[in-house]
Amino acid sequence: MTQAATVATNNGISTYSQEIVDLDRRHVLHPMHAFDTINKDGALAIERAEGAYIYDTEGNRYLDAIGGMWCTNIGTGRQEMADAIAEQVLKCNYSNMFTDMTNDVATKLSAKLAELAPGNLNHTFLTCGGSTANDSAFRLIQFYNACRGMPDKKAIISRKDSYHGTTLLTMSLGGKDLDRSPEFSYLDEGANDIHSYKVSSPNHYRYGGDLSEQAFGDKLYQEFVDKVAQLGGAEKVAAFLTEPILGDGGVVPPPANYLKRVWEYCKENDILYWADEVVTGFGRCGEWFVSESIYGIQPDIIVAAKGLSSAYIPMGACIFSDDIWDVIAESDKGRMFLNGYTYSGHAVGAAACLKNIEIIEREGILQHVREMGSYFMQQLETLYDLEIVGDVRGSHFMACVEFVKNKETREPFPIELDIGKTVSNFADELGLIVRPIINLNVMSPSLILDKEQCDFIVSTLRTAIEKTIGAMKEQGHL
Repeated sequence: MTQAATVATNNGISTYSQEIVDLDRRHVLHPMHAFDTINKDGALAIERAEGAYIYDTEGNRYLDAIGGMWCTNIGTGRQEMADAIAEQVLKCNYSNMFTDMTNDVATKLSAKLAELAPGNLNHTFLTCGGSTANDSAFRLIQFYNACRGMPDKKAIISRKDSYHGTTLLTMSLGGKDLDRSPEFSYLDEGANDIHSYKVSSPNHYRYGGDLSEQAFGDKLYQEFVDKVAQLGGAEKVAAFLTEPILGDGGVVPPPANYLKRVWEYCKENDILYWADEVVTGFGRCGEWFVSESIYGIQPDIIVAAKGLSSAYIPMGACIFSDDIWDVIAESDKGRMFLNGYTYSGHAVGAAACLKNIEIIEREGILQHVREMGSYFMQQLETLYDLEIVGDVRGSHFMACVEFVKNKETREPFPIELDIGKTVSNFADELGLIVRPIINLNVMSPSLILDKEQCDFIVSTLRTAIEKTIGAMKEQGHL
């Protein structure tokens, strides 16, 4: 911490911290910027990170149960990662990948991803993150169908409550109403030749009503089949885009009899299965990818990011099958896949990804997550005794606690109350960072957590919820 940060100001924080908060207010437009919150309270200014912890400019330590943004999988500040990145910077910090150029590390990374991905997903288009990887997957699907003489096969079916990125295209493909600002326009229901359509959220707790999980899964499956028919049949539907477990939409595992049946239908009807594993990939649920390992599904396309580099360098990947490649790569057709980014296959990013994967393999992190992640979820379930905890759900180090005003009816608190934020504010004061999403707190910590850290998250979150219950009662909301 800088010496300037030790000088207190009249409002109790250091001169340095106040300077950063003021500069942020004046100059920074944040992702998902909440103007009222920033204008009133300012931002929490982080200065450094180590392992599963972050430190603000006052030197206060927080256990980061968000894992950055679902992404600091192997933990922060690792010397081995810094060394690999520095070595690549000195060797070759950049070499473009356009047309007929390549670099050795991006090529090795693509080969490694072919080794880790299930089935015949042997080809990769490297990007700068999850949004651009999903954007590129959409273009790849259009290209593939046009190349095989089916240019009208364009419809993309995705799900309500899904999240697939923040480009104009990927936000349109997503289905989270709360992410849709009325000041923006979107490409929906066939607008501008995009052909994006939605089916229902798989959230049984929130939308299943009196149906059993199996009956709810049956309903979702039939809805998908009916949607294909409504859109003109399989000859019009290009792909089903899905997160195996909804992430931003509330950490929602699918009903057990749902996704695999949809995949089987897609396979039988020439509809591509496009799995967004930006969050679930690279260990978050104890597997490299969960589609095949947990759900028995062989996607045609997997999109990855976040844990691909454990956030040391922004990287994303669109990994796709031999079947798609064999069509688009036919010789003597004069074709070009006219999609690319300056930083596609960035050499330093690729080196970081390779070292990250090496660490996951060498340290047995996947097995650690299977064991410790299961313990984490079991401990979170002890929060059910609290009167506003309606649901605890997730898988391993991907979890959500949903708050309700009435457990029996599952009545939510009013959106404007933003109870998840109240809980997270109390948690901040106690040295824990959790992510508030209206009536939810979402957690996706680094995959290296030990038992003591898991216990700290659960006990601290319990205290924060208890403080919130007290505040709600004082304010007459309970």
